[in-house]
Amino acid sequence: MKSLKNTSRKLRLRTALVVPFVLQIVAAVGLVGYLSFRSGQRAINDLANQLQKEVNNRVNHHLETYLKMPQRVNQINYDLIQIGLLDVNKFSASRQYFWRLLQQFETISYIGFGNEQEKFIGVERLEGGKFSVEVKDKSTGVNKLVYLLDKQGNLIDKQIGASKNYLPTRRPWYRAAKEANKPTWGKIYQFSSNSAVRLGIPAVQPYRDKAGNFVGVLETDLVISHISNFLNQIKISPSGGVFIMDREGLLVASSTNSPIYTVKNGKAERLAASTSSDPLIRASTQYLSEHFGDLNQITKLQQLDFKIKGERQFVLVEPWQDEFGLNWVIVTTVRESDFMSQINANTRTTILLCLATLILTIAIGILTARSITRPVLRITKAAEQIAAGNLDKRVGTTDFIEIEEIDTLERSFDSMAGQLKESFETLEDKVKERTAELATANGEILALNERLKEDNLRMGAELDIVRQMQQMILPNAEELKIEGLDIAAYMEAADEVGGDYYDVLNTDGVVTLGIGDVTGHGLESGILMLMAQTAVRTLKEIRETDPVRFLDALNRTLYKNVQRMKSEKSLTLAILNYSQGRVSISGQHEETIIVRLGGQVERIDTMDLGFPIALDDDIAEFISHISMELHPGDGIVLYTDGITEAKDINKKQYGVEPMCEVISQNWHLSAGEIKQAVIDDVRRHIGRQKVFDDITLLVLKRTELGVEKKSQPQAAALV
Repeated sequence: MKSLKNTSRKLRLRTALVVPFVLQIVAAVGLVGYLSFRSGQRAINDLANQLQKEVNNRVNHHLETYLKMPQRVNQINYDLIQIGLLDVNKFSASRQYFWRLLQQFETISYIGFGNEQEKFIGVERLEGGKFSVEVKDKSTGVNKLVYLLDKQGNLIDKQIGASKNYLPTRRPWYRAAKEANKPTWGKIYQFSSNSAVRLGIPAVQPYRDKAGNFVGVLETDLVISHISNFLNQIKISPSGGVFIMDREGLLVASSTNSPIYTVKNGKAERLAASTSSDPLIRASTQYLSEHFGDLNQITKLQQLDFKIKGERQFVLVEPWQDEFGLNWVIVTTVRESDFMSQINANTRTTILLCLATLILTIAIGILTARSITRPVLRITKAAEQIAAGNLDKRVGTTDFIEIEEIDTLERSFDSMAGQLKESFETLEDKVKERTAELATANGEILALNERLKEDNLRMGAELDIVRQMQQMILPNAEELKIEGLDIAAYMEAADEVGGDYYDVLNTDGVVTLGIGDVTGHGLESGILMLMAQTAVRTLKEIRETDPVRFLDALNRTLYKNVQRMKSEKSLTLAILNYSQGRVSISGQHEETIIVRLGGQVERIDTMDLGFPIALDDDIAEFISHISMELHPGDGIVLYTDGITEAKDINKKQYGVEPMCEVISQNWHLSAGEIKQAVIDDVRRHIGRQKVFDDITLLVLKRTELGVEKKSQPQAAALV
């Protein structure tokens, strides 16, 4: 079964060459075709979007221009009445003026005025360039009569229509102006002065006299069909269109030939866009209603798309409003098929080219595989015979078409077969010779392993000695018992020998705190730490109190030792001298944390107080110091970067701020408890992550003399 399983996984060389080659070509050609198609689709989307936005911009511009005109006419009439140049009570003069105004504004269809005394006069532009006047005054009684005007705007004594019991104050346009008390629009309505059915929209403005009394309403109307005529002139795409509807979904204008209203018994009824005879308008409106739920939710320009019978439609919808209260929606629709004909043709061409390329590729692959596999099969058979013991077998056959590399392989195979035969004849002697050489080498390796074991033991002993020396020179618990102070310290080395340094020395009532961090870890760092401690102790014992001379002498001592060791180690070092409630700080190290009685934290930057030790032979010009008062309950916290740069499993550093927060929250406790709270919080942050740097922490609090401390001073152990 095992042999059968292994056999089933084997492929012929020809198959292994042809199949991947063909698959790569198919994948590459298919991917190119697909990306070409997708690129075409993206281009179509961009083109449709740009086209729709251009159409919308044109419609917006036309609406702003077209619909501002009647409001301007109303304002002109209002101003003329105010300054006394137009008396609307004199209907003959008003008629002539309105008629002349219509001559100047060809887009205006109607100008009129009605007042609180139920009087009314209006001039209308009729089809065919004719004009009519509508009058209601004392002479007409309760009816409004309609007369034709001649070419000079004079009244032709021929009545062409009438409205019985006409009360202008009850008309929707009049009430809209009175309720708004400002220029606004009335609802779209049907012109009723002639037999032709037309829809118009009235721009209305209330008129008040100089005393502020409401007098009447100025009216200027537009024919809605003019907007549709403009939309019909816009060329979008073979089947695209644009239409406008109000927030109730009723059509205002359309670029298609579908009507926006129906006529029943001589009265026009506006059509809802969702019931339009144009399928694209109807489907687009239904989609917008489903997408937004309410047309009032359309508050900004949006590009959408949906499908009708599997065919994608692009829809650009935009709200349109003006300052006078119009609130419409402009919808531009484009079918994807209007742009996809060329893309589909290119796709068909691409598929045919892919098929032709595939067939040609397979043919070339088979010929190529055959020219490669035939000589390889000969080499394989020759190798099988040589493996069976026939060392005289050679390939020695040439083809009509030879591949240079395979021909070289055949000749190399024949040469190796000859060399193999020769090697077999001398193999036994060479085996004996190699065996002796291996035995000699094995003896040398064993001896080297023994020396390495001895060196490891020696180095381990040396490191242990240095580590013990570091522990021995750390301040013990008795040294940390200083009257008026509560002191606790902690040190943990990342390796067997650490590079952190701290010390607490009390001489003649002056308490000296030292803290430093040697670059790196291991033996050299540990030795430099020991030298630093010794030098600080020596300078302390000779009563050197000047911070500049103190650090300069210490630096020159360590610099010369480091040069003698041919080492590149250096260390940051801060020296603090405390006496009678005042502390002096000098030397460059991490920030010094000053903590006040209530837990307020002050961070002292030591960057300008010194220079790294043993890095240069003369650092006197860089050394400075500052001093400050420590009141009872105040204190100092010193640390090395092993705390602030401790990282959790996600490589996030612990930082200075969390440490300061823990110190502030626990400052009411003893120095030992504060120290432990910080170390516990650092451990919590690190978790199971390995400690990569030495950790050192020194806490000092000033206490009242004679007041018992909450805990005994604690000296750090080198962990």
